Amino acid sequence: MTVTPLGNPRRLLEFTIDGEPARVPEGSTVLDACRAGGKDIPTLCQGDTLRPKNACRVCVVEVAGSRTLVPACSRRAEPGMEVRTDTERARHSRRIVLELLASSVDLSTTPKAAEWIKEYGAKPDRFGPDAARLNEEPKVDNELYVRDYDKCILCYQCVDACGNQWQNTFAISVAGRGFDARIAVEHDAALTDSACVYCGNCIEVCPTGALSFRSEFAMRAAGTWDASKQSRRPRSARTAEWAATSRSTCRTMRS
Repeated sequence: MTVTPLGNPRRLLEFTIDGEPARVPEGSTVLDACRAGGKDIPTLCQGDTLRPKNACRVCVVEVAGSRTLVPACSRRAEPGMEVRTDTERARHSRRIVLELLASSVDLSTTPKAAEWIKEYGAKPDRFGPDAARLNEEPKVDNELYVRDYDKCILCYQCVDACGNQWQNTFAISVAGRGFDARIAVEHDAALTDSACVYCGNCIEVCPTGALSFRSEFAMRAAGTWDASKQSRRPRSARTAEWAATSRSTCRTMRS
């Protein structure tokens, strides 16, 4: 029988969220505490198994004594801190971020995006028809995955999942600078000419549907995709299936 060590116990930190007492293990983030308390804090770039990037800034909250709003996904809980999640300042910031994102990126396949836009009264259309958009056709250059850059918010989760935080393949990186920044494989080549091993981890972490399976992409285009029929399995089962599929596919596509 394999015995898994429990590790060192972590002390509990006490502080307040919206005036209510909160207790979380040391090392937890403000977002962890909010979720444990049943508070719905919007976030797009946060991944449960990836280090925070602070890229989308939708999860900002107010912390007493802090000059600026802080991202809940990366700010560690501290004893005695006072967190406010629903102030006018935080709501205004989230509204502006949602407007900027929705005016420049297609969020139609981003879970809960429409709900958040309605909840915070965001009006992406106020920037007019000249708001910057890529207007780029989806890249369909292989039998498994589709890359739709019109839906990419540059959260870098796929880069981290492909790199040293998960797969260690390093097939995906950030190309360009400033407004020209984009997620790409080496030399912005076709996926079949890259180091991609088709593990599926990038699709697993993509929060907007910018990366998707070709089968899902085809079903959405045909109007036959039913999100309510989708289910989630333990990561171990998905990883085993992806590993077997990727090995078979790689041998076929590289032969």
